[in-house]
Amino acid sequence: MSHDLTCPHCHKVFSVDESEYASLLNQISKQEIAAEVQEKLAASEREKADAVQLAETKLRAELQDALTAKETEILKLKAEANRKITELKSKSSSDLADLRSQNVAELAKLQSQLDQSKTEQELAITKAVANVEKQRDELKNQLELKETEQKLLATNLKEKYVAELKTKDEMIAYYKDMKVRMSTKMVGETLEQHCETEFNKLRPTAFQNAYFEKDNAVSKTTGSKGDYIYRENDEAGNEIISIMFEMKNENETTATKHKNEHFFKELDKDRREKKCEYAVLVSMLEADSEYYNEGIVDVSFQSGFEKMYVIRPQFFITMITLLRNAAMNSLKYKAELATVRNQNVDITNFEAKINAFKDGFARNYNLASRKFKAAIDEIDKTIDHLQKTKENLLRSEDNLRLANNKAEDLTIKRLTRGNPTMAAKFAELEQVDEAAKLIDESETNDENPSDKKSSHPSEP
Repeated sequence: MSHDLTCPHCHKVFSVDESEYASLLNQISKQEIAAEVQEKLAASEREKADAVQLAETKLRAELQDALTAKETEILKLKAEANRKITELKSKSSSDLADLRSQNVAELAKLQSQLDQSKTEQELAITKAVANVEKQRDELKNQLELKETEQKLLATNLKEKYVAELKTKDEMIAYYKDMKVRMSTKMVGETLEQHCETEFNKLRPTAFQNAYFEKDNAVSKTTGSKGDYIYRENDEAGNEIISIMFEMKNENETTATKHKNEHFFKELDKDRREKKCEYAVLVSMLEADSEYYNEGIVDVSFQSGFEKMYVIRPQFFITMITLLRNAAMNSLKYKAELATVRNQNVDITNFEAKINAFKDGFARNYNLASRKFKAAIDEIDKTIDHLQKTKENLLRSEDNLRLANNKAEDLTIKRLTRGNPTMAAKFAELEQVDEAAKLIDESETNDENPSDKKSSHPSEP
């Protein structure tokens, strides 16, 4: 594969092969490292020179202030001596002897003060010089320490960049050689196999309780599926972490180049459909992108899809470990949250049972209340009916009493009053009754002769 480059001087376009292009990149990286190291060393030299110049300026100012103060004091003393001499000259001869002795004493005193002032000045200068020398030595030690640090920093930076360049060169050479020998199908399958192999190496030790398998269930809503799902639960069954993985790779010779962002939307759908917490795209796409070559890239803000990352294959295990460790730290809070949720479910179920009991009791009460009311109404109707029956019976009793009274007052005379025919009939009936009574009595007497004897004892 060739690369087109433009000369910055003549602006002509020329082509270089892959090895020449890699060599140019390596030279540019080394030149940038050397330029950066030289720039930092120059900055250190400038900082050292500025510090020395600042210390010298400060020392000169302090010495100048001290000399000025002492010169001012000497001038003041000389003026005082001249003033005294002038006063002596203006005095009379009689006072000269006294003044001379006084002036001699004062001159001696002034000379002593001048000598003391010079001594103090010399001591101050000596002290200031000592302080400056001390500061100079301290600055010198600091500069030497900084120079050592700068050299170590430059060495470390150089070694770091050289190691990174070597690693990148080795990775580029490896992936180029690998992609040259693989078909398009093998490219994708090899990346999946690489990740699965790396995980299985650590499964017996670091991921004993983890689930890491291919996602073979096609979504009913989206019609798609991810590549791998990672899940891990604690002993109580609480989920520690879940990750939906998608692996993407392609040959450099592919005409249409894909970008990582082309797969974000589908990956987020798969994550939500399979109820995973994180979505991770393991990608070899955009191999020249410095943004994605950093290793682990959080694309949640860029893509608008939460908890989504893009990583290079070499960071596959690192990504799982980072997310798993972060989840383990919050596992305690997840367990407490699950406990609270279960308690809320129990309370909700208890409240639901109480509400169901209340509803059933209220329904039964309403039914019983309606039936009870209907029974009370029937009893009231029966009481009303019996009351009416009672009233009718009482009325019938009154009618019977009146009828009985009328029957008791009924006599033959009343019946035959105003009816001679019936009176004659009843009179005949009375005669017949009386005759019948006589016959009965006669027959009775015949059947009992002893009774007759007893009744007629005087007859023979």
